[in-house]
Parts: sequence; C-alpha cells; structure tokens
Amino acid sequence: MRHRFLTWTLGASLCACTAGALAAGSNHRGWVDAWSAVPDTAGPALNDQTVRQIVRISAGGSELRIRLSNLLGNAPVTLGPAHVALHASGADTVPGSDRSLLFQGQPTVTIAKGESVLSDPVKLDVRALQELAVSLYVPAAEQYRASTAHNAGQATAYITESGDAGAAAAYPREEVSGMRFFLTDVEVSGPAAKSTIVTFGDSITDGAGSTQDANTRWPDALAERLQAEPRLASIAVANAGIGGNRILHDGYGPSAPSRFDRDALDKPGVRWIILLEGINDIGGSGYAWDAKDKVSAQQLIDGMQALIDRAHARHVKIYGATLTPYGGNGWPYHSVAGEKTRQAVNEWIRHAGAFDGVVDFDQAIRDPAAPEKMLPAYDSGDHLHPSSAGYKAMAQAVDLRWFGTP
Repeated sequence: MRHRFLTWTLGASLCACTAGALAAGSNHRGWVDAWSAVPDTAGPALNDQTVRQIVRISAGGSELRIRLSNLLGNAPVTLGPAHVALHASGADTVPGSDRSLLFQGQPTVTIAKGESVLSDPVKLDVRALQELAVSLYVPAAEQYRASTAHNAGQATAYITESGDAGAAAAYPREEVSGMRFFLTDVEVSGPAAKSTIVTFGDSITDGAGSTQDANTRWPDALAERLQAEPRLASIAVANAGIGGNRILHDGYGPSAPSRFDRDALDKPGVRWIILLEGINDIGGSGYAWDAKDKVSAQQLIDGMQALIDRAHARHVKIYGATLTPYGGNGWPYHSVAGEKTRQAVNEWIRHAGAFDGVVDFDQAIRDPAAPEKMLPAYDSGDHLHPSSAGYKAMAQAVDLRWFGTP
C-alpha cells in the first residue's frame, strides 16, 4: 500500500494563473454557493484513482451542482464519472443517497488548462450544515497531469489505490490526503437558499489551526449562527480563504486583488463579503529582501480601499475585519515595526468609515494583558492562527444585523 499523498507538501511559491478561469456564475438566479475551497496549489497527479471528499454545506436546497477546476493544472484534464451522496461516517455514504453528476449530459468532462466547469444540476434534498461526499474518478493518463488543489483542507480526502469507486457506499480506505482535489464549489438551489456571504482572506479564514474534520473554522461557526436564526437560515457562507494570501503581492496563491472577482464577486448569490487580509503582507515584510515587498500601512489601506470600491461597483456590501494579534510568532515575521503597522491598519479599519461595517476580530481574541498577543485559550499554539475556540469567538463577534431579512 502506498501513502504518497501523505507526504505531498506545498511548493515555495505559485504563479498567479488566473487567466481563462470561468466566472462562478453570479448571473444564475436562484443559486447560492454553499461550500467553497479556493484553488491555491498544483497538487499531485491522480491516475486511474477515485478521490472522495467530505464537505459540509452551509445552506440547504432541493438541487445542487458542483464546480471542478483545472486552474493550476499543466495540461487539459479529463474527469469523471462523478457522484454526490449523503455522508455517513469516515469515507462511507448513506446507502441509496448516491446521485450521478453529469456535465452537459455526459458522465465525463475534459477541462482545458486554466478553466473550470459546472456540473448539470441534480435533484437531491439537502439540509443546511449537512455533510456530503463528493466522489470523483480521475481516469488513467499517459503523462503526468498536476491536479488543481486546495492545500490545507482541514479535512480528509480518501483516495483509492486504483479504479472507479465513486458509487460505492462502503468506500475502500487505501490512501488519504489533507488536500482538496479539483472540487472548488458546491452550489445549491431551492426555496430555502437565497443569498451568499463570502468570507475572503488568508489562512486564518481558511481555518489553519482548527480541528481536522470538525468544521470549526470561523466561517463554519458563522454558518451555524445563521442557521440558529430562522430569519437568516436562507443565507449561505462560502469560504474564500487561502493560506499565505496577501493584498499587495502574490505568494502561496494569487494576491487578493487578482482573485477577488473569481473567488468573491462572481460567486452565485453573493450579497456580502467579510474581508480579513493583510497580516501576511505585514509579516512578509520582515523576511523581504526587495524594497517592493516591504509594505507600509498606507499601501495596505490603499489596497483595501481598492477592494471596497470594486465590491461597491457590483452593489455588494463589504465588511472589514481587524487584523488579529500575532505577537510571539517570532522574529522576523512579528516585529515592533510590523506591530505598529498592524495597529495603524486596524485604526483605519475601525474609524475611517470606508467599509459598510467592521467586525473587531482583534478585540475578540486578544489578551487584555498583552494586546499584541492572543488569549492563550484562543491560540492554536503558533501564536498566529487561532484555535477552534478562537475561531468560535471570532464568529460570535460578527454582527448578524448586517444581513437583515434576505
């Protein structure tokens, strides 16, 4: 038995390969993005293998469809057959719940390099906060084809040694990975699904430091709060966080401005965006050799303002989140100069009135006795990423009155 997927690691940098990616279809009325994982790395090739991925959707509906991406692949890729089913436990699904997914009526689809595709809608009654299993067969290939992946899934993907096992309720447990493969969105439609909140950010929005397979990122906790309020239960949450993301430069994935349309404004049903970006720009300045990579507070403010203007031009409200404490993470990522920059940016977020509203994540999780640091109970241990408890506290700080009656 091989375990090559356990040892695959993210490369040092990625090119911002955004050209040619299809928009996520915000002009399709009646659909919302109920789950998302942004492509951020070219992953390992799958060859005559099936990958089953477990996702928890944030809104319910009577129909669903998925988006598959070859954004970061090195060649056209053929995928399918694909299946969706209700998740039971581990890698298994609820017997009788499996649905085949088609692409323009066909069980397979070839996706050009840099492109993405939506599946045809399939009827399946799904509840908000329900877990689904999406299974995707990747046929054998004569040459190496890098997969388009989301590196830090905070969830287990189950991969067969060989063969198509997509329809199997009892799934063979042969290989596992912490990455997401090809699957970038699950969209739902139905009377209960109306609007989408996009949480846009870096690894803190992506959920680094949260419990594996537990759905305890702060966007997950926000979705739970919405579902607890009957008047807000029609609102979906799409997580557009990627590790290492920056406002001013590319890094582990394309910069925030270069992906803002695809990963936020073009999401179906989007009405609101919560922006948490900038800590990697500040921390990265400590490592920077080139002057262009040493950023100022004003540069970050200007970058945020540009994103605000783009959201408003599309009639989407955008809420600013203050940058969370990272003292103790270690020099040069954390520094006296960097802390001054964080404080200056946070003051602008709080008081400039540029955003439609402000969620003070900094205040929600900082240690009152040492404000440059997180409370120990909210720290995952690296002094940068919150723990699951910290993420819950962040979600609690979001003002649900922003979302009114959809």
